[in-house]
Amino acid sequence: MINIIFLGLVSFFTDISSQMVYPIIPLYLVTVLGATPTLVGVIEGIAESLASLLKVFSGYITDRFQKKKALAFVGYASGIIYKLALLFAGTWVGILGARVVDRIGKGIRTAPRDVLVSESVDKHNLGKGFGLHKAMDMFGSAIGIFIAFLLLRNMSDNVDFKKIFIIAIIPAILGLCMFFFIKEKQASQEVKTEEPFWKNIKNVDRQLWLYLLVVFLFTLGNSSKVFILLRAQSVGFDTVNVILLFFIMNMTGSVLSMPLGKLSDKIGRKKLLVPGYLAFSLCYFGFAFAETEWMMVAVFIIYGAYTAMITGVERAYVVDITPPELKGTMLGLQSTISGIALLPASIIAGVLWDAYGAAIPFIFGAVLSLSAAIILIIFMKNVNPQVRSE
Repeated sequence: MINIIFLGLVSFFTDISSQMVYPIIPLYLVTVLGATPTLVGVIEGIAESLASLLKVFSGYITDRFQKKKALAFVGYASGIIYKLALLFAGTWVGILGARVVDRIGKGIRTAPRDVLVSESVDKHNLGKGFGLHKAMDMFGSAIGIFIAFLLLRNMSDNVDFKKIFIIAIIPAILGLCMFFFIKEKQASQEVKTEEPFWKNIKNVDRQLWLYLLVVFLFTLGNSSKVFILLRAQSVGFDTVNVILLFFIMNMTGSVLSMPLGKLSDKIGRKKLLVPGYLAFSLCYFGFAFAETEWMMVAVFIIYGAYTAMITGVERAYVVDITPPELKGTMLGLQSTISGIALLPASIIAGVLWDAYGAAIPFIFGAVLSLSAAIILIIFMKNVNPQVRSE
């Protein structure tokens, strides 16, 4: 668990840095650069999708060369370049370029980091391990968001966005320093034995292919979080206070991630993944119809619970049923599929918002999430270290 704590600290500091910036990017685009919701969706969708193409390749390289720590370090280092790029971005094109740099870094680091997490615990504690990492990750996000809130409030009406970008570089550097304490498990000779990629891929459980298909369907309705921020503004939250909603969401997820991950080790992954998708559906219906600020707060709490039920548990599930020599590849593929679907998802959400109003893209997402949950209920077998199938 010590290794996971240091990996968690990397994510903790990196997410402080990222979340100091992420909530204010759409505000910067809309209030300073005059972007529309559709353009915001296009920028986020392109950045996420282009970068996500790297995740499966990063995962494959992780499996092929076993340089997990080095790859993860390079990916996290891109966060510093991202903040510097934001400083010099004077148009939405510059913001798009900066976002692509940031997401490319995430594309590089995600798979090797997840493999490092999986190799730091035994198979009976995968959910607990991924849950602990996610808890630290989301706690860092919450701290970063709260710092952004304090900075924006103190700046009042004269928001100095670029000052925030500069301050955000500091925790990113601290995150990189944590790599000095991370130990990398060396692959056995058996795992490193070279086999044709397509020969190995045939050994992947069909249940995983089903789940990846469900992930794609679900993500088509799970558009960029910038739309959630804009929706919260539409019910009365101002530019500064809306950021506190993300703080509430991340604190909820941080508190719940480890106990829910540990629970999945005992009862199986399906029994948390299905409720997670149902919670997301409820959450998006809430975003669609919330008319008061307190209702919006409640929906953000549900969103945090959904994140705790899904993120770490689904990674543990992928590791559970993936051959050891393909762990990085399949973890990367799962992230790639999510990212690729996010481009049409964000464009669809922006177009629906502009054409039919703020509620429609959230209703669309809620219906797709409900459909994903139904598919899992009918076709997915329950998997945990003790119970291989129902």
